[in-house]
Amino acid sequence: MALELLTPDSCAVALIDYQPQMFFGTASHERTTILHNVQAIAKAAKLFKVPTILSTVAAKTFSGDMVPEVQSVFPEYTPIDRTSMNSWEDSNFRKAIEATGRKKIVVAGLWTEVCVSFPTIQMINDGYEVYVPTDACGDVSHEAHERAVQRIIQAGAVPMTSLQFMFELQRDWGRTATYEGCMDILKEHSSYGIGVRYAKSILGAHASEAG
Repeated sequence: MALELLTPDSCAVALIDYQPQMFFGTASHERTTILHNVQAIAKAAKLFKVPTILSTVAAKTFSGDMVPEVQSVFPEYTPIDRTSMNSWEDSNFRKAIEATGRKKIVVAGLWTEVCVSFPTIQMINDGYEVYVPTDACGDVSHEAHERAVQRIIQAGAVPMTSLQFMFELQRDWGRTATYEGCMDILKEHSSYGIGVRYAKSILGAHASEAG
């Protein structure tokens, strides 16, 4: 059920069309903010071993390869390149989602009104639960992004944020196996990381004084 919290063994992630040409046309958000947020999702998915699908559109003829900030998190993955704007209409993408065996899919991409909303609506219609970290998505205008988010919510998608995805997988700071990984993501890709670095420096100074 969409009311349940996500867990590492219940969901999969699809990152769609994070390519130079798509970033060029994005004006709804500051682009580096989107880049930080999608990296947080990608690194959290890698940390918690969540199955992840990368997909691009017309990579070699128009849009360019998946940006290295995302591709480098999964160097062993070859993105599924498509001609269709709607990834769900691409048989290879669809097979990759089905192969995960997961029914809860976290979808993020550029642009929200097309490459996110189209597959989201169809996947929901086909029985999937779709969660969209909207702060890792973007569009040609604020209006375009917001209307797309409203549309997918009306269709049954669950909006969330990039850090909420990570926190939802971690949930307890006592889970030591992934604690440092989460801290690294926060330090690298969030303003809260400034406080984390400061706290560690203060604690380190106190430890030195005590010693």
